[in-house]
Amino acid sequence: MKKHRGKLRFYTFKMFWVKAILLMMVTLCVLSISFDGTGALAQVFFNKTGKKLPVYCVQNSSKQIAISFDAAWGSDKTESILNILKEENVLANFFLVGMWVDKNEELTKKIYDAGMEIGTHSNTHANFTSLSKTQMELELTESVKKIENITKETVKLFRTPFGAYDNNVISVAENLGLQTIQWDVDSLDWKGISSEEIVKNILKKVSSGSIILCHNNAESIVEALPSVLKILKSQGYEFVHISDLLLKENFTIDITGRQILK
Repeated sequence: MKKHRGKLRFYTFKMFWVKAILLMMVTLCVLSISFDGTGALAQVFFNKTGKKLPVYCVQNSSKQIAISFDAAWGSDKTESILNILKEENVLANFFLVGMWVDKNEELTKKIYDAGMEIGTHSNTHANFTSLSKTQMELELTESVKKIENITKETVKLFRTPFGAYDNNVISVAENLGLQTIQWDVDSLDWKGISSEEIVKNILKKVSSGSIILCHNNAESIVEALPSVLKILKSQGYEFVHISDLLLKENFTIDITGRQILK
């Protein structure tokens, strides 16, 4: 009887591994068949489903990253941020809302003169997914015009308010010559958290090709920024403009929003 139970256990164990190996083989077959991008699995992974995605991060092997600051309300911490960036010799991106530019024309010029890249963050910080095509176009053209009138340089990048987007939003931006940019590292500074928490949130997620999201008037950003920059530089990271981080040709964007070489 004991011998019979032993054989039964061995048979059950053996069948478990046979099924596991068969499942693995089927999975590998699906992957191999789909790897050219024609199968359902590959269609999802390589984002060939028809869904448009902004760039969240970029395939990069040289430890280049970008840090960005959204500006919609408030400006009293912006000059301090610029001073820290200058002291650490770091380039950054600022995404400005048109109504913020209206109130801060001189500061917008200072951001540009400091060597920072400026993108649009819309004109009124509206949720683009609830706007018509005409309204989206107006939000973008008006904000771009305000920035370009000050910097005399073409605006190339757009960050959606609230991070909200769909195919229509990205298509409208593309038709206006704007590339939509998100982020893969959120400092969460907008929550009013401490400088220590901001530093922790950034450092635990950064990798080569990352785009970091911060805000120009977050409560503790001025206290957190020096540590963030010093530590990441000590780890070998180089801060560049988002436009310089982006792949320019022969790329695709996978389901995570990562821009990768084909």
